[in-house]
Amino acid sequence: MEQQPPDRMAGPDAIDPAAVDWSSVRSSRYVVRQRFSYAYPAAIHDLRQQLMVLPPAAFGDQRRTEYSIEVSEPGTVITRLDSFANTVIDVRIPVVQRAIEFEARVAIERTGPAAPRVLLPTPSPDPRLLAPTERTMPDAVIERAAAALSAHGAPGLELAERVNAWVHEAMAYVPGATSVHTTAAEALAIRGGVCQDYAHVMIAICRRLGLPTLYVSGLLLGEGGTHAWVEVQLPAADGSGATHGWALDPTHGRHADLTYLTVAVGRDYGDVAPTSGHYRAGHGGSLTGRKEVRVVDVAY
Repeated sequence: MEQQPPDRMAGPDAIDPAAVDWSSVRSSRYVVRQRFSYAYPAAIHDLRQQLMVLPPAAFGDQRRTEYSIEVSEPGTVITRLDSFANTVIDVRIPVVQRAIEFEARVAIERTGPAAPRVLLPTPSPDPRLLAPTERTMPDAVIERAAAALSAHGAPGLELAERVNAWVHEAMAYVPGATSVHTTAAEALAIRGGVCQDYAHVMIAICRRLGLPTLYVSGLLLGEGGTHAWVEVQLPAADGSGATHGWALDPTHGRHADLTYLTVAVGRDYGDVAPTSGHYRAGHGGSLTGRKEVRVVDVAY
């Protein structure tokens, strides 16, 4: 593990992201701190916790330069990569008496201007990015929307942008109306939800149209919680044989830029949940979380 002492990531004072001309930025650095605290009315046993809170070592122009993981109770902490190359932290603790806290601190660099992610040439798209999942299974409404959008005859990126704009206009941001288990069809039926629902609806339509699409979980400067958007993977227009991953945000109806920091990717939310796990006890617990994202340097 490339762990570093936390004070090495303290850095200079934060820069107000609203004061930055992001379209002109050539490089930028960020510090991200996330804390998750669980409290229990009595002891729990055999805790198995999975954390997906560390950005990948590299993702397009994004680089993770330093990180640390702190767990308040003694146990085993294992870092591994999953099938999407996400960094996964597995924690195993025999006994937790009343509370446990996890804290992740990460330093990230990005280079700009924002551009599509370049993937190595592959003989065919990842089939996982074309197949519907439980959360992204199309229904008749989604199929009609896909047919209407494809009727314009727009190819590749233009078609993906049309889907992005359509989802943005069709949905309303309604916190509390959905849950992490809500499907794309259910969210579109009520025409509302939060960022993960926007992403699921767009993924369902894109995959129905034959556009390989990733669910992306990450952080957006200026927002307190985890954000979600999509990456549509298309052949490069220059004929090089490479694949370009275009990051699109249907919640805001735009392309993602340097204010977006990727943490994990997958087929849908189920592949990238920040925290998950189980333990033995006859009672539940409560979770509180805190995230802080600071811009510590920009260069034009």
